[in-house]
Amino acid sequence: MPKIFIMPSILAADMGRLAEECRRAEAAGADALHVDIMDGHFVPNLSMGPDVVKMARAAVKIPLDTHLMVTHPQHLTGAFIKAGANPLLIHVEAQCDVRAVLQDIRQQGVKPGLTLNPETPVESVFPYLADVDEVLFMSVHPGFGGQSFIPQVLPKIAALRRRAPDLDLSIDGGINRATTITAAEHGVNMFVAGTYLFGAADMKAEIAHMRAVIQNSYSKKI
Repeated sequence: MPKIFIMPSILAADMGRLAEECRRAEAAGADALHVDIMDGHFVPNLSMGPDVVKMARAAVKIPLDTHLMVTHPQHLTGAFIKAGANPLLIHVEAQCDVRAVLQDIRQQGVKPGLTLNPETPVESVFPYLADVDEVLFMSVHPGFGGQSFIPQVLPKIAALRRRAPDLDLSIDGGINRATTITAAEHGVNMFVAGTYLFGAADMKAEIAHMRAVIQNSYSKKI
């Protein structure tokens, strides 16, 4: 199986102590931090900008898996790459030349990734598989944390895992102990968890538990 990545989402961290929260996640065994960037247009919410990525890059050594939930990512990739984002993910639904943006990200020395919303057919990412290092499945409607997992994404994940056995497949939305197992069974190897991990009494123990169940459950339903 591809390498397991567990990525606490700093959208769920204590914003008043964000650098400390980033370091806490790294110390707990996180493989990367997930950074959600929202423009108030592609999704009905605003979140963080390049300065937050720059802060996180100075605070931790692990990768910053940065997810641009924006309408026009072509105008923003450079600023986030300069700040330290890597990998950098855009949406297949964005208003841009998707392949050109992905190739530009790679030419800047950063791993490109592609995200699709819960309703988007998995076939929409097939033309770009040679251009990406990661595909992120949204298992909630993007824009807000704390939503419930949408199980209809699972067959799409399994379909892509069969098509691309070695590609990093990530999932974001409603991840907890139960949904970690279900997603791993369908071929996910990268897990974004916000409320579940930052709200845990012992983040280190929860990350260790996730890692064990992912290893034991991976691709059992494919």
